[in-house]
Amino acid sequence: MTTHDAHLLIVDDDERIRTLLQKFLMRSGFLVTSARDAAHARRILSGLDFDLIVLDVMMPGEDGLSLTRSLRDTMTTPILLLTAKGDTDNRIEGLEAGADDYLPKPFEPKELLLRINAILRRVPESTEDVTAPKVLNLGQIRYDMERGEMWQGEDLVRLTATEIQLMKIFSAQPGEALSRSTLVEELGRDRGQAQERAVDVQITRLRRKIEDNPKQPRYLQTVRGAGYMLAPD
Repeated sequence: MTTHDAHLLIVDDDERIRTLLQKFLMRSGFLVTSARDAAHARRILSGLDFDLIVLDVMMPGEDGLSLTRSLRDTMTTPILLLTAKGDTDNRIEGLEAGADDYLPKPFEPKELLLRINAILRRVPESTEDVTAPKVLNLGQIRYDMERGEMWQGEDLVRLTATEIQLMKIFSAQPGEALSRSTLVEELGRDRGQAQERAVDVQITRLRRKIEDNPKQPRYLQTVRGAGYMLAPD
């Protein structure tokens, strides 16, 4: 994925911010569409596909968290939330709802650009390779390492861009414990306790898609004092 072919959707009720972001991101090489609220975004999404959605949390009517949860029922498009500075609860709730990352306001446009590019780099390129896939078995779940796809029987399991990247990291080192700080670094995030907490949230969400009992994980295990480990069959 490159900026020259990526189509972004900006959703924010503040017209000034929408306009500024749209102009800045277009100058940075993106194709950009904007929406003034969740209802407007839904109408646009019903007819267009996007590579990433930049979504404000605080909006009148349906807020960004509710929209994120709803979108995750039908699509895996990466979502970057814009949150109020210091509103930690909303950030964690956003990650639990399915967002790939968050950026607190106020922010520098260049930081937004860095976050967007980091997320897009985590989205795997499509491939037409028809060679035999390398597969990890996790109970009823099959993970295709070559394509970055997870299957349960004949059904494709929807993964967010961050979940795809986590599976790529874990599947490259099965049976090896990876620390939170290592995962933060591999995901291309800034170091710090807040990002390590964000990794914990993403692990919790990923377990819900892998484990029969996420509260007693068998395949994505917590290794006390060491971090997390993928333990395939």
